Amino acid sequence: MASDKPHMNLAVIGHIDHGKSTTVGRMMFETGAVPAHIIEGYRKEAETKGKATFEFAWVMDSLKEERERGITIDIAHKRFDTAKFYFTVVDCPGHRDFVKNMITGASQADAAVLVVAAPDGPMEQTKEHVFLARTLGITQIIIAINKMDVVKYDEKRFNEVKTEMSNLIKMVGYKPEETPFIPISSMTGVNIKANSPETPWYKGLPLITALDSFKEPAKPTDKPLRLPIQDSYSISGIGTVPVGRVETGIMKKGMKVSFMPANKDGEIKSIEMHHEEIPQAVPGDNVGFNVRGIGKGDIRRGDVCGPAEAPPTVADEFTAQIVVLQHPSALTVGYTPVFHCHTTQTACTFIELKKKLDPRTGETKEENPTFLKSGDAAIVVIKPTKPMVIENVKELPQLGRFAVRDMGSTIAAGMCIAIQPKQMLK
Repeated sequence: MASDKPHMNLAVIGHIDHGKSTTVGRMMFETGAVPAHIIEGYRKEAETKGKATFEFAWVMDSLKEERERGITIDIAHKRFDTAKFYFTVVDCPGHRDFVKNMITGASQADAAVLVVAAPDGPMEQTKEHVFLARTLGITQIIIAINKMDVVKYDEKRFNEVKTEMSNLIKMVGYKPEETPFIPISSMTGVNIKANSPETPWYKGLPLITALDSFKEPAKPTDKPLRLPIQDSYSISGIGTVPVGRVETGIMKKGMKVSFMPANKDGEIKSIEMHHEEIPQAVPGDNVGFNVRGIGKGDIRRGDVCGPAEAPPTVADEFTAQIVVLQHPSALTVGYTPVFHCHTTQTACTFIELKKKLDPRTGETKEENPTFLKSGDAAIVVIKPTKPMVIENVKELPQLGRFAVRDMGSTIAAGMCIAIQPKQMLK
């Protein structure tokens, strides 16, 4: 069964019109996730609408409401398998959808493919996406230099773009010598599944094979247990059964646990996964567990379960590094949008704007700015309007990242870099 393979969340990022959607569509087609007749149907439809060559892009775009006909492809079509992994793909037109996968709790992207068009080379958004990927903790990237057909598969142009991109990714801490640079044409399928005679000078791996060189995300079993609660059920004859995914540490039967910010303690009686009782659960496991000493009304979604001796941190206020993705005007002190962090959605107030950073270098541009606007990166101080669990990204990255939403869209994304904890009295 395919799900026995390790799972990776893959972000596909890059400047608008550089071929991200087409690349995703082509990868899904080449791995058999989308059958040929669907692509053929899109090709005909795209031609009648005067959008020839858009057929692969529409594989992803059909998931967006903007499509005139509102065809929906089941969300499972965003999954494709390689020899080693099964990938869930996050196509990222501009910034907005980049962060969606964080919010839907599919956790962060583990790796990214950065698409840059050979004719243009890196553009403004390419730079922002590189910085954003780094800010959001993506450590593994592949650079796909797309539209090689447009530059007639010219090795010299490939090398120019490769040099520019190497300098760019080096600035934010990626190592060019460890990063695959692959010349591709998503439109014609060159170097996607197999190496193409069009680029006899390219000796590296084709894109789909290169995806398997990603390292499987480590299971942080050495960290204290953190399990954000997705739901809590009351089952007659058993009692309260919270449900969630282990993010860090190990949950064992008989363990004494604390739920924060509910501030309730209990003992784990049993753990179930896929309707079978298991002795322990590790990171990545989605489990239901029965707790002695906890009533149905005691805990809810957004609470986090941890060991009684090292309970989850409840923040009185916290310092964060954020990137403002889009805001209709300006973001100032006093602004109170909703923060999505692990399973919690909590309104939080910006109480101090400490400094504005240069999104390309991370260096300080301005101390105590009066406002932040789209595209700005900054260090800010945040105060939750009610108790919430968040952890320092350096210690427990899985609970240290968040997205900021308001008016139905993602305003910013960021990570927690320092916490002033709230004293929780029993």
